[in-house]
Parts: sequence; structure tokens; C-alpha cells
Amino acid sequence: MRKILGSALAACCLAVFTLGAQPAFANDDDVIVEKDCSGPSDLKLKLSPEHGRIEVEFEVDQNVVGDSWRVVLRHDGERFFRGVLVTQEPSGSFEVRRVVDNEQGDDLIQAKARNLATDELCRGAAVATFGTS
Repeated sequence: MRKILGSALAACCLAVFTLGAQPAFANDDDVIVEKDCSGPSDLKLKLSPEHGRIEVEFEVDQNVVGDSWRVVLRHDGERFFRGVLVTQEPSGSFEVRRVVDNEQGDDLIQAKARNLATDELCRGAAVATFGTS
């Protein structure tokens, strides 16, 4: 009987940890867009509510370390970030994080990155409607 109860308890715990687990970096309100780029890379654009503002995270995963990418981020058409980022160890990716104002209604965030060595292009867009309070 003790073995059966122990096995049942272990199975229950495993189910709770497996089924109920969510990544620490995501919550139910996040808007996440993941897509392929024009070459072998892929992008992730994540929008999250952040104390009445919007946290924007843009990542390109290339699996090559040391490549430079020209990156532009726009909020409702207005540029809020421009720079050159280099893919880093260990995964051969880069990430940029910025916090922008949460405007009334829909907020359109656009991200664009171009690899300066290969001319590969990554483009993504996401719309957040987190509400203003």
C-alpha cells in the first residue's frame, strides 16, 4: 500500500510541475510574435505590460556568434531605437529591451534587423492593447 501511495504522489507532483509550468519570462497578458527571417535566423518580439507602460523585447537567434545586425524599433511609426547589435555567445543571438509609453488604444510595435554581413532580413510586428489607467 505504501508503494502505491508513494507512486501516486510522485505521479501527481510530476503532473502539477509538467502541466502547470509556465516559463518565468511569459505571462497571460504578453503578446509574443515568433517567425522566421529571410534566411536561417528567427526572431521573437514580445510586448508586456510594465507599470502602465509597454516593455518591448526583440531577439534574433542566428546561431552564429559575432555577426553585426542593424536594428530599428518603431512604436506607432515613431522610431525609438536604432543601433548595431552583435550576436553573442553562447547561442549566437542578440536581444534589445526597451520600455515605451502605453498610448490610448492599440500600440503597434515594429521591429526590423538586417545582417550586415549576409543581408538577411528579419521583420516582425505586434499590436498590444493593454489599456491605460
